[in-house]
Amino acid sequence: MSATQHAATPKLQSVEKEPYYQPIGGEIALFESAHRRRLPVLLKGPTGCGKTRFVEYMAWRLKRPLVTVACHDDLTTADLVGRYLIIGNETVWVDGPLTAAVRAGALCYLDEIVEARKDTTVVIHPLADARRILAVDKRGELVAAPDDFMLVVSYNPGYQSVLKEIKPSTRQRFVALEFDYPEAAVEAGIVATEGNVDAETARRLVKLGELTRNLKGAGLDEGASTRLLVHAAQLISDGVLPATACTAAVARALTDDPDMTGTLDDLVRAVF
Repeated sequence: MSATQHAATPKLQSVEKEPYYQPIGGEIALFESAHRRRLPVLLKGPTGCGKTRFVEYMAWRLKRPLVTVACHDDLTTADLVGRYLIIGNETVWVDGPLTAAVRAGALCYLDEIVEARKDTTVVIHPLADARRILAVDKRGELVAAPDDFMLVVSYNPGYQSVLKEIKPSTRQRFVALEFDYPEAAVEAGIVATEGNVDAETARRLVKLGELTRNLKGAGLDEGASTRLLVHAAQLISDGVLPATACTAAVARALTDDPDMTGTLDDLVRAVF
């Protein structure tokens, strides 16, 4: 039985319905150009600013299947490429998500690439340059990427350290798109739409988000993301009091430090 036919092979996500995405600049045109020219793309920006939603939107727009991998410290090359497994009375090869994406000409999204082990990320190098091949060493196979295949990776520069950063040999293979939280009016529109709240409530939530972002480096690693503001809006839309929703979805989600928690609670009371 072939690897691509086996039931355990990773399934591709088909984005049938248009995801809600609010363009911030020229990122859509740049991504489409990179796809046409078969160039890999690096998305960088803070947590919860819309990178993953953007990739889902582009998969829908380009009509390509999507494979998403959440990178972490224990991610091995075999986790990405594939491995032999004993199933029943036979040993079969099962493609990993990266191999499955290459074979299908899908968009492969490696989220938070810096979290993966360095010896694991090296496997993407031949895919991210002019060769566009994936070496499946355990099978002695070189899988050539079809024209529609696209490699997309992301990371949060705010969490970079000496131990966790993208090596130049990896970074310089990619076209980089920089993301950030949108301007207040645009972000309020996103929060209102995604959270199903009125414009004034969305405006106040965005104001709260901006106040928490001003505390980055002064007690917080990161301020409230657009994602957290949407979470608070969804609770409010469901009937939860605004201050209670913001405490649960924003203040308590950002920190466990008692002093900083008190500061965030004061901001919530000031806004609502």
